[in-house]
Amino acid sequence: MKAFISAVIVAVVFAVGAAMVLDSQQQTADKAFATSAARVGDPGHNLIRM
Repeated sequence: MKAFISAVIVAVVFAVGAAMVLDSQQQTADKAFATSAARVGDPGHNLIRM
């Protein structure tokens, strides 16, 4: 039982760590697709996070 609880705790810690890393790497669409071929307007007018 101790091994199972330890595994659950480790899985939760990994999940929280991965969520934090991915959240810090996320970009809005106007920055991620900032090429001449992309037509991304003002971020306030799309369905993206400011």
